[in-house]
Amino acid sequence: MYIYNVTVNISEDSHTEWLQWMKEKHIPDVMKTGCFIDNSIFKVLFVEDEGHTYSIQYRFLEMEDYEKYQSKFAPTLQEDHKKKFGDKFVAFRSILKSED
Repeated sequence: MYIYNVTVNISEDSHTEWLQWMKEKHIPDVMKTGCFIDNSIFKVLFVEDEGHTYSIQYRFLEMEDYEKYQSKFAPTLQEDHKKKFGDKFVAFRSILKSED
């Protein structure tokens, strides 16, 4: 089991709109790709940065699923996010592997 983790810090003035858009539009669009088996969104607590920080986690079974997502879907979905929120966010992406 793997997790594609996207950590996003969103500015205070865009936070409410961003969170709603993520839940209603972006995350469902990512899940429609068929590359992930489920997802979670967590608010990161005790961050010294301004704004709000979230960890969005997408679980997948094989690295091929992630590679397919990156090559076929990620560029368009990430561009949509950038067009909508511009310089109001910063994102950090990582892959986690379960040791179970």
